Amino acid sequence: MGTLYLVATPIGNLEDMSPRAIRILREARLIAAEDTRHTRQLLTHFDIHTPLTSYYEHNKLTKQDAILAALSQGDVALVSDAGTPAINDPGYELVKAALDANHPVSPIPGPSAPIAALAASGLPTESFLYLGYLPRKTSERKTLFEQVGQFPYTLIFLESPHRVLDALTDMEAFLGDREVVAARELTKIYEQFVRGPISQVKAHFTENEPRGEFVLIVSGQPSVSDQQWTEIQLLAAIQASLQSGKKSKEIAAELAETSGWNKKEIYALVTRAK
Repeated sequence: MGTLYLVATPIGNLEDMSPRAIRILREARLIAAEDTRHTRQLLTHFDIHTPLTSYYEHNKLTKQDAILAALSQGDVALVSDAGTPAINDPGYELVKAALDANHPVSPIPGPSAPIAALAASGLPTESFLYLGYLPRKTSERKTLFEQVGQFPYTLIFLESPHRVLDALTDMEAFLGDREVVAARELTKIYEQFVRGPISQVKAHFTENEPRGEFVLIVSGQPSVSDQQWTEIQLLAAIQASLQSGKKSKEIAAELAETSGWNKKEIYALVTRAK
């Protein structure tokens, strides 16, 4: 009984192809590919001659049985156009079918555009939500942003170059002017990360034509403790601390931990308030 291997392939730079991925593609009985023309170029580059068949959104139902039949005879490798298969493509349905037929499924890890962009974004990475391609219509994007707008974790979206400005416009309108990182052409010659508030990143691509596929990394909704106090809130806390008899340095140190202001700023306000 064969194993279904999920083989990650380069998202732009062929040097990111792992030796293990090359070996699995050479040894497999069959390679199922999202776009056989694209994959054939990859196979040619690495001198791989394994038989190739297509497996994509519009033929997934008709091809599934043939691929399962091949699995009954030996190993099959699944690849997407770029990155890790079964993420944002119909590969997950083949995975489920293979598991239902009691075939082992094994990932061959490697490039992934969402993870690569997140790792280099500079935004929090301890918790995140990947949501794939944004909807095409403003009304649908509005619904999505309203659903996830209060989540505290970093949001990850994919977007095409001709829709990225509309996406950023709606993002600013429905999520507010949060921090965003627009990552394009990852691992390629013209790789670029544009970081800043959504309004600033939108202005950049208004002046510079968006090109290449985009990953948009958006900061989550900050918790109350992460938001900086207003000066009025801070002055009220300072007055309360002064009335309790605390010293200026002690007040500055305590309030710096919760207010979002630094010690030097707080100390100056304490001095003025005395």
